[in-house]
Amino acid sequence: MKKTIITSLTLLVFMDVSAQRREVDESLKMDFEEYDPVSTLVVPEHPMTKASFPFIDVHNHQFRMPEMDLKELITEMDKLNMAVMINLSGRGRNSSDHLQKSLDNVMKNYPNRFIVFTNIDLSTIDEAGWSEKTAKQIEDDYKMGARGLKIYKSQGMDNKDSNGDRIPIDDSRIDPVWARCGELGIPVLIHSADPAPFWDEMNASNERWLELKLRSGRKRDSDDASWEQIMSEQHHIFEKHPGTKFINAHLGWYANNLGKLAELMEKYPNMYAEIGAVIAELGRQPKFANEFITKYQDRIMFGKDSWVPEEYHTYFRILETGDEYFPYYKKYHAFWRMYGLGLSEEVLKKLYYKNALSIIPGIDKTLFPD
Repeated sequence: MKKTIITSLTLLVFMDVSAQRREVDESLKMDFEEYDPVSTLVVPEHPMTKASFPFIDVHNHQFRMPEMDLKELITEMDKLNMAVMINLSGRGRNSSDHLQKSLDNVMKNYPNRFIVFTNIDLSTIDEAGWSEKTAKQIEDDYKMGARGLKIYKSQGMDNKDSNGDRIPIDDSRIDPVWARCGELGIPVLIHSADPAPFWDEMNASNERWLELKLRSGRKRDSDDASWEQIMSEQHHIFEKHPGTKFINAHLGWYANNLGKLAELMEKYPNMYAEIGAVIAELGRQPKFANEFITKYQDRIMFGKDSWVPEEYHTYFRILETGDEYFPYYKKYHAFWRMYGLGLSEEVLKKLYYKNALSIIPGIDKTLFPD
């Protein structure tokens, strides 16, 4: 009897402690995005606000270029050591007048600090003569001063023809456009699809869960063309047009699989790539990323995409230093910490400006050291 009473009391005490623990645990609950502990790690730090060499940003968008005060933009560029900005949105929302006014503003004020790319419109692709007309537009825009073509992700992912069907970016009617770019010696910077996890189930296993929660419009449905299909169509263009140079935006969304990207680099010698919006992927694999960029040092370029000057600081630190375990600026892009790649000076020069100089015509080479 005595043993039974002791056992019962012990059980009651255990249950009471367990209940208290549950109460404590409940009080400590917080959302994932709230948890952002300050690191106690003490290591050498080399924060950067300016690139060590003048650089060319091959992926930028300035939709207000026709009327904006370029002096303000130049001031911010100089703080970063950005020698040349490539504005990929030359036609704005597909306007020849927008392109002309953008070029006029540049030529009048800072003719050697900006390069402007043109764009095309797929919405009328079913109209007779679209291919010839659009190829002619590329030639006219080149004569106007455009020095490249930018393809948006919507072109190949969302654009539809007159029947409501998605227009694949390797549609044969676009072939004359790619060919004309090759003939004119201007590159095509092409953005296809989005990160592959945007197509995956949104659950605890999806690395992009937080981004999809905060930016729900980025989630792709089962009714959409698959990520693999869109990427396959992009690669088909590279294969069909070996005489045209393509800059694959965002490392072709293979920054998290550099082995696969290396296969593509070997298969398509006319494919270059830029690092815009994927620096966080490189910053979590510093050794492998260093090896990859060093191996393909003649074909990787600097790009950023969104124009937020202070975010460039993280790019410089990842590319140039050997720093360890430092934060990225957007948790929904990267909840992990960054590590510096510590690229060599020669590789940095190629990534920052030499590679862009080699394939984008019209850039003032006197702005760079060698």
